[in-house]
Formats: sequence, structure tokens, C-alpha cells
Amino acid sequence: MIQRYIMAAASAGAILIYALAVFASTVWSDWAGDVLIIGELHDNPHHHAQQRNALIEMRPKAVVFEMLTPDEAAQLADVDRTADAMTAATQGFHWSNIADYADVLAQSPVIVGAALSRADMRAAFSDGAARSFGPEAGRFGLTTPLPAAQQSARESLQFDAHCTAMPPEMMGGMVEAQRLRDAAFARAVIDALDTYGAPVVLITGNGHARTDWGVPVYLEAARTGLRVDSIGQGEAGRPPQGTFDRTLTDAPTPARDDPCAAFSPKG
Repeated sequence: MIQRYIMAAASAGAILIYALAVFASTVWSDWAGDVLIIGELHDNPHHHAQQRNALIEMRPKAVVFEMLTPDEAAQLADVDRTADAMTAATQGFHWSNIADYADVLAQSPVIVGAALSRADMRAAFSDGAARSFGPEAGRFGLTTPLPAAQQSARESLQFDAHCTAMPPEMMGGMVEAQRLRDAAFARAVIDALDTYGAPVVLITGNGHARTDWGVPVYLEAARTGLRVDSIGQGEAGRPPQGTFDRTLTDAPTPARDDPCAAFSPKG
């Protein structure tokens, strides 16, 4: 099993050096466990390539995707497992760059969608994650308030993620929506384990893959004892923000537009 090695007291330099060493020796077929979470930056093709390689080598029983709704995943059940076929079949899906995942989808023996509806997200924002999640909210830990320090840190991250352009008082709702998604992804993973067996892979963003407050927390709450490992993927030698069981950092940074440009005043 992958060692949980990124400690809160570790220096950024130490994390970076160790992450680079681990990346060089990554052999996905050596992994053994119940659940492997592979995080990403959604627009980095090298991250998608790592996910594809992992699926080829480890041959999971099912793959859960943040990027697909359950209905969209069902539409892919009988699609040929080729990149071209997946590209064609996913046209019009809700995730804007879903075509970038064609190679990953093509290596997925069973495709499971975990994306929530906008109505569910709005309900979490206004009424809280526990109420939106439903009767099993307690089992997944959603009825327990976050520690004050974590709540504050997460609201600050949400404020920055939204380019400091939204009112700070809205960030509590944003955190609730994020908690709902984390718990929903964990529920989808457990359902996949019960239906198809282990191992199951979850493809998701780095924020959901964090071991300190992402999907692994909700998996542990709902089913203690699962063997879960979580991979965070960074860029250009820099690890992603948060804690993970392993970080991969050698992917180059793709060209990106400024995500906050839309909020800038027009001159």
C-alpha cells in the first residue's frame, strides 16, 4: 500500500523532493487496495494520460467519474471501448471538456457517473449538505459540523477560487456544496464496490481527492476499514494544494487563459 507521508509539519521542499522520487517509480500494477482515487487538474492532458495508464495496468472492476451524471454514464455502457467511439458518444454531455477524457473512458470496463444535479447543489448551498444528501447523511459524516479552523480555511479557498468576486458571506454555502459532492462521490464508490467488487477507481479533481477533507474522509466515515489511496497531480514540479497519499508532479503546465478575466472590469 502507498504510505501516507505528507504530514502537516513537512516543509514544501521536502514534499516536492519526495513526490518527484515517488513519481519516477510509479508502477500502477503494483498497487493493491480497494479504492484508488486519482486526482487531477481538469484541463491537464498529462494528468488524463496518467489516469489512462493506471487503468491499463491495474485493471479495476469499475471507474467512477466526477464528470458524468448517472444518466450519461448509462449511455456509455454499450459504447465500444475506443477513444473515437467515446468522443462521439459524449458529444453534448454536460462537462465542457469531456472529450479530453475519451482515452480514460475507453479503458474503463464499467463506467459510473457521480455528478449531481444543479438542483442538488443549490439545495446544499441554501439548506446544507446533510439535508440535500438525504437519510444517510449521518452515516457519511455530513451531520457533524466542520472544525472552525477547517471551515474558515475552506471558505477562504472558495473565495479565492471564485476570484474574490463573490460576497464572502456566500462561501459557507459553497463549502456545503463541496461537502455534498465529496459525500456523493464516496457513496458512488461504495455502491460500485458493492455491485462490481474491488478495486474501484475514482477520477476526480484534486480538491475532492484530498485526504484531509475530501472523498477519503467520507469513505472512512461510511465504511471504516476500506483500503483507500489517493493521488494528487501537480504541475511543473509543484505538488497540488492539500494532503494526499502520493503526489505526481512532473506534468507540464498547459497554456491557460486567466480564469478570473471574466470578472475584470472592461476598459
